[in-house]
Amino acid sequence: MKLRFSTLAALALSLWLSACATISIEPLPEGLTNQPPSDWSQRQLQLQALQHWQLQGKLAVRQPSDSGSAVINYWTQHQEAFELSLSSSFLGLGTTELKGVPGFISLTLPDGETYQSGDPEGLVQAATGWQLPITSLPWWIRGLPSPASDYNLFFDADQKVAMIRQDGWEIRYDRWNQFMADKPELPARITAVKGEKRVRLAVTHWQPLGAEPSL
Repeated sequence: MKLRFSTLAALALSLWLSACATISIEPLPEGLTNQPPSDWSQRQLQLQALQHWQLQGKLAVRQPSDSGSAVINYWTQHQEAFELSLSSSFLGLGTTELKGVPGFISLTLPDGETYQSGDPEGLVQAATGWQLPITSLPWWIRGLPSPASDYNLFFDADQKVAMIRQDGWEIRYDRWNQFMADKPELPARITAVKGEKRVRLAVTHWQPLGAEPSL
């Protein structure tokens, strides 16, 4: 009985070691660490507390099917509700407006045609040809991972968030800026990459807004 038990134990150990040998551990990006700085929890709470804001800037999309750029006339965020106004010759003369909350979006094209859908990413792609991670962008633009799915955070030598990996996207934080004196630094330029898809956001102005009045 002892011999049989020892044999089974050795076999189990061998199988476990073999399985471990097949697990590939992805190396850390060069120059980055996945160990958060000591003040990360506090900074995270400050960024999460910024729930009413507006920014202006530029958006550039490069994808195998369609590429183009747009001016962000304004992106207004009130907690989970957003309004986004884009101007681009690629999208047509005039402005394209998006309004939505998680799980619902309304999109108005420059010609006045309005479309609504419970699939924000699907509607944007159908109307513009662009694949944009609309649901996660309000988090990523603040330098935060979306709470909707698993993620990996990486920090640079200055102890700032340098990269987020989530939902197949790699969000790279190229520059930060002190847009508001009483707020932590916010992203001034980010690049989101997923395969051959690349989305770049450059923020030129960012300001806090008061909370929307209750109805």
